[in-house]
Amino acid sequence: MKKFCVVLTILAFMTMASCATLEEHKGAAAGGAIGAGLGGLIGAAVAPGGHGLEGAIIGGLAGAILGGVVGHYGFDTKRTQADTNKTYAYNDSTVNVRIENVDVQPKKVKAGEKVDLNMTYAVLTTSEGIARVREIREIWIGDSQFGNPETTVERKGGTYQSNIPIFMPKDAKKGTYKVSYIVQTDYSKDTREASFTVY
Repeated sequence: MKKFCVVLTILAFMTMASCATLEEHKGAAAGGAIGAGLGGLIGAAVAPGGHGLEGAIIGGLAGAILGGVVGHYGFDTKRTQADTNKTYAYNDSTVNVRIENVDVQPKKVKAGEKVDLNMTYAVLTTSEGIARVREIREIWIGDSQFGNPETTVERKGGTYQSNIPIFMPKDAKKGTYKVSYIVQTDYSKDTREASFTVY
């Protein structure tokens, strides 16, 4: 177990310090969140399985959820760099990203319940170095943005699945929520969409 201090930022421009306890898991990185007012987040920079900076969250989670809570960020490696490059017939040292799949589970929730924002994407490069990858999940209901949790992670080439759970506020507006998933590096960007319904 590790203890360290993290910074909790609330959208209402209030900042306070908090301490969190994290346990390292192979293939997963942990963060935390609590909701207050317009919603707030805390994030952790941890590397899974003792792989140094590989897979580490850089700067924690950012963004906010209106009245809701963002849970623990997690990821798994789905394919190796060699298998990923072979799948895409990719043979370039430039880092490119491709979103393979996005999904929200469950598709229908009640106010106050949790939804998981899942995404699978490929980091394409022949380089053995580590690239910074920005993951963004923009949540919209109609023309209003409900939230935009995002994080920057360090990845080697390969295929990854990541998840951010969102706990909807108890007074969440009923209707269809659209989620725009964005993955980008210094050289490329890819976007997909999914949706879920609060009833």
